Amino acid sequence: MNYDHKFIEKKWQERESFEVEEDSTKPKFYCLDMFPYPSGVGLHVGHPRGYIASDIVSRYKRMQGFNVLHPMGWDTFGLPAENYAIKTGVHPKITVAENVAKFKAQLKQLGLSYNWSREINTTDPNYYKWTQWIFLRMFEQGLAYEQVLPINWCPSCKTGLANEEVVAGKCERCGANVTKKNIRQWVLKITKYADRLLEDLDLLDWPEKIKEMQRNWIGKSYGADVLFKLNNGKEVKVFTTRPDTLFGVTLLILSPEHPLVESVLSELDNKQDVINYLEETKNKSDIERMEEKTGVPLSGLFAINPVNGKQIPVWIANYILSSYGYGAIMSVPAHDQRDYEFAKKYDLEIIEVVSGGELPYTGEGNLVNSGSFNGIKSSEAKDKIIKEFDSVTKSINYKLRDWVFSRQRYWGEPIPLIHCEKCGIVPEENIPLELPEVENYQPTGTGESPLAAIKEWVNVKCPKCGGDAKRETNTMPQWAGSCWYYLRFIDPDNDNALVDPQKEKYFQPVDLYIGGSEHAVLHLLYARFWHKFLYDIGVVSTKEPFLKLKNQGLIMAYDGQKMSKSKGNTVSPDEMIEKYGADSLRLYEMFLGPFEESVAWNDNGLIGTRRFLEKVWSINLVEGNIEDRLLHQTIKKVTKDIEEFKFNTAISSMMILINEWVKTGTSRENFDLFLKLLYPFAPHISQELMKDSDLSWPQFSEFLVEDDVTTIAIQVNGKFRDSVQLAKGLNQQEVENIVLEREKVKKWVSGSIKKVVFIPDKLINILV
Repeated sequence: MNYDHKFIEKKWQERESFEVEEDSTKPKFYCLDMFPYPSGVGLHVGHPRGYIASDIVSRYKRMQGFNVLHPMGWDTFGLPAENYAIKTGVHPKITVAENVAKFKAQLKQLGLSYNWSREINTTDPNYYKWTQWIFLRMFEQGLAYEQVLPINWCPSCKTGLANEEVVAGKCERCGANVTKKNIRQWVLKITKYADRLLEDLDLLDWPEKIKEMQRNWIGKSYGADVLFKLNNGKEVKVFTTRPDTLFGVTLLILSPEHPLVESVLSELDNKQDVINYLEETKNKSDIERMEEKTGVPLSGLFAINPVNGKQIPVWIANYILSSYGYGAIMSVPAHDQRDYEFAKKYDLEIIEVVSGGELPYTGEGNLVNSGSFNGIKSSEAKDKIIKEFDSVTKSINYKLRDWVFSRQRYWGEPIPLIHCEKCGIVPEENIPLELPEVENYQPTGTGESPLAAIKEWVNVKCPKCGGDAKRETNTMPQWAGSCWYYLRFIDPDNDNALVDPQKEKYFQPVDLYIGGSEHAVLHLLYARFWHKFLYDIGVVSTKEPFLKLKNQGLIMAYDGQKMSKSKGNTVSPDEMIEKYGADSLRLYEMFLGPFEESVAWNDNGLIGTRRFLEKVWSINLVEGNIEDRLLHQTIKKVTKDIEEFKFNTAISSMMILINEWVKTGTSRENFDLFLKLLYPFAPHISQELMKDSDLSWPQFSEFLVEDDVTTIAIQVNGKFRDSVQLAKGLNQQEVENIVLEREKVKKWVSGSIKKVVFIPDKLINILV
């Protein structure tokens, strides 16, 4: 029979089911993919790479006796659906449902072993009820607060963006240049968890580069707070990692957003120049501000250097950001590159205080021009200066800022709060607070969500006093639903709790999490933050949600570029499956190269994996049980390679074995062992060919994989009758005793043995 992949794959996809329940008698294994945001164009061949890998591991773990939770769901709130609705006039919930159906059909035809009964969707009110519940618990604990902030503003999407959503000064979503805008926002106090988010990285089996990205984003640094008194009686606090350079401070620089600036405008000799500069800076992104450093003095204002009493000018400059430290710096041009460039540009004073060579010198050295501290090593001078001056105190600073959590959009989880003039901000009594139906999704551009225009939804009675009140109209960001979805998979139908405690204890943490490295800061940091909060309030039993993390490399287009609809270089998996089969596609995506590395797609590669499967389909089976050393070596290698995510070399070793069997044939028993190896990679053809229905992972013989084993050919009267694998170095009598007990040899040896010819480790010829 020909290998009919369409018939075989449809047959086994209809038969297979992978439902799982808690079972304390079995060890659990929770394998999770970063769930997708389903778009209208569907999957391209780059998307399934991680899904296939997680499926291989899930099937492998089931074969080892684990109770495997391997779920799938949909991350469906956010800007893309809303922007599409604005463009087409079709409600987001309609397009989301269509997109989910398309993605699900594509995933199913890949033969992925998901627990589909646990499927979740972040736009389902039964799901986001619990997203709202978590937010309300944060609000009660003071971790969610309201603040007017200069936020990243996308003029195209007309919404606020978190720092993490701005890439090279542009909106991550649409590519527009990001500006600043003061808007009332809801903010989550992630900074309270900064130290734990840092320290607990040591508990995780994650790629080191991902851990380092999180460390850098949190940006913990040790130094000192320095208080500078101004000539108008006010004070400015700055943070520095180099208190040893305080004698070299020649300038105090504030960010344009620093609250002091507005309060002193009337005192300045150059008030209009400062106002003009503030307006100019407001329309530039952080990246633009860092590229061309400009500034303007606050004429008439000066500060006092606390270590030597020297008067220093006060400026504002665009490269000082309100998001770092206290929004102000002490400028030491001799020992900081940015300060040096700024001082040279405006012809400002430069004082060397650490000896070391050409300026700016940023390393360690002995202090100079530093009064009684001259000659002291800069590393020692830091603590001495902190101890000497009351205005200088030891401090720790973080780059991490609290998470701007609200969005001025429609298609997101409603924030379940009510604003009452008498009672203040009051939580909604009943959740889920569902999104109302709207006809107009256009963002207002004023900083308010389109929800603000729906008076019958906005205007409510206060749950506390019964007076007139208004609902919160900002919505949550897309990240909200993905912060905790891994918990809902454990208990998706629970109406009374986010997750049942016993089920959570059994399945948590996620043992293996697979997804793109682009989520290193965004999703992973936010999810870890929410998990730690849920740990604190007793909802979860583990400190971290994701024990082990693996990032797949991209599958690039033929030309080496990233696949995208806009470039027109995507390849649909549907076409490949139709032509070559899902098993061929699964094998090819894993065979392309090391899992973590980016690789280029080539349709012709599928021809190779298809031919391999055709060889498997038509393998010649011979009678008897043949001890096959290469098979056992392959079992050992594939087992090790799956554990180490070396799927490409696992497939290669299986190909070598099959090429050998094409020449020699193999026994039914050996073939079934091989099919078990192949099953996680190509499940449909494996099950079709398998006679042994026991899907347990094969064990290799330690004896047969040792290097000191040799294959001895067995002849009777000069004709080959059998072969046997034995330890090297056995003598003639030892080999003869073993050989004469083999059934194939007994059949040919009748009568008395006249002579035995023996070539050690190679051949035995029995003459009868």
